[in-house]
Amino acid sequence: MKKLAFLITFFLCLGCTTKHRDTTTDQVKENKHANREDKKSKHGSANEHMHRSSVKDLIERFESPERDAYQQPEKVLNYLGDIQGQTIMDIGAGSGYFSVKLAEKGAKVIAADVNDEFLEFIRNRIEKDILENIEIRKIPYDSPNLKEKEVDKVIIVNTYHHIENRPNYFKKVKKGLKTNGELVVIDFFKTEIPVGPPLNHKLAMDSVIDELKKAGYTSFDTKVDLLPYQYIIRAK
Repeated sequence: MKKLAFLITFFLCLGCTTKHRDTTTDQVKENKHANREDKKSKHGSANEHMHRSSVKDLIERFESPERDAYQQPEKVLNYLGDIQGQTIMDIGAGSGYFSVKLAEKGAKVIAADVNDEFLEFIRNRIEKDILENIEIRKIPYDSPNLKEKEVDKVIIVNTYHHIENRPNYFKKVKKGLKTNGELVVIDFFKTEIPVGPPLNHKLAMDSVIDELKKAGYTSFDTKVDLLPYQYIIRAK
């Protein structure tokens, strides 16, 4: 009888263990699925909207005369002042539109993006134009991947609204800035304009400043009349 009771207890325990393992396995699968869904949604509908176009089409758009007309890069560069010898990270570099122009003005540029195809395009551009002062850096969605006090400036053009958990992200940017370094944000007015993302993807300038205050920035210089469709924020 004792032996029989032992065997019954053994098999009951075995059944419980198997059930626990099945439940644990199901939970792991659910967690993995949730993580995938979270990762998919984490980077926001702005990214999904942009990548409805192929990278090839996006590059053509970024480098088009139409973009030059509203972006007015020479005005932006003049506004930034003398950047000769400065180290500047261009977050969301894309086709390298601003990275190349910053390098031509004498800055050492870190062209940073999450997308391998964009980075490969910039790499080919560097080789073709023999640009020695541009470094290519792949970054994750949640970090600028900067060393502490690595750069004089971080510039982010038409990309701020793509980033999730922005106060946390720009705290990391702030740590990467040298003493008296600055963050330069250029993005679209939150209004109906003929360029840029849909209205619900845009962020008002005041909202950006509020988020940057949460990230630890205390000094702001803004420009709303330099470009026709974009504001500029210089934050320290």
